[in-house]
Amino acid sequence: MLAQIIWNPEPVAFSLFGYDVRWYGLCWALAFISGYLIMAWLYKNQKIGKEKFDPLFIYVFLGVLIGARLGHCLFYEPGYWLTHPIEMILPIKKDAMGDWHIVGYEGLASHGGVLGMMAAIWLYARRYKVNIMRVLDNMGVLAPLSAAFVRLGNLMNSEIVGNATGVPWGFVFQHNGEDFARHPAQLYEALFYALLFVAIALIYKRMRHTVGKGFFFGLCLTCIFTFRFFVEFLKENQETFENGMLLNMGQLLSLPLIIVGLYCLLGGKLCRKIGEK
Repeated sequence: MLAQIIWNPEPVAFSLFGYDVRWYGLCWALAFISGYLIMAWLYKNQKIGKEKFDPLFIYVFLGVLIGARLGHCLFYEPGYWLTHPIEMILPIKKDAMGDWHIVGYEGLASHGGVLGMMAAIWLYARRYKVNIMRVLDNMGVLAPLSAAFVRLGNLMNSEIVGNATGVPWGFVFQHNGEDFARHPAQLYEALFYALLFVAIALIYKRMRHTVGKGFFFGLCLTCIFTFRFFVEFLKENQETFENGMLLNMGQLLSLPLIIVGLYCLLGGKLCRKIGEK
């Protein structure tokens, strides 16, 4: 019999002042911290004033969080969340007895996070007079590493699991009450995104003169969501309504982002128009 990996980590990483810090939240924090540090270096490397960098983090943080939350609620469970709008907006939930509890945001969608980020960058670029394609290209450099941390958070939460498998590296997600192995799809994504970050960073060293034209943004979108499209074939559907679909919701939402990515990667007319000359 093939050896497989028993996966049942404690969801709480540590406690701080009586508050439990969960691995999922910690991974999201690492995603934003790494993004902040890399973007700070990029702004310095490109000689963009610090006064224009400081507000960007707030814009992107709120854009990604709001977009990811609304994306999950509206893409995957609109029937429930539209009838529970308070729970959609605030990290609270009402139990069967009618009492409210702080539960954190139970569900964040990466596609919604990308859309929220793009909307936030558009607002930021208008307000601080930074070329939007330059900001998007810089996000394209750092985003894969942030995405890797988010997927590690999913792995620690034993969520977004893969299909049942007999491969020796299959994970038995005991936290979910299972005794059979599944593809660790979250780990596949985390590893791919980490390698993609290294690849894009190396390309940036040779082609940083192209920042502001949409190339790095397009490369990031195309690679991430093409991989996401294919890895979905190894995943369990997140919602029951997806079971009868030829492509699941994650794949359908990936397709337009792949098209946008290819458009920018190949230097589409709009990119040339609004990008730096």
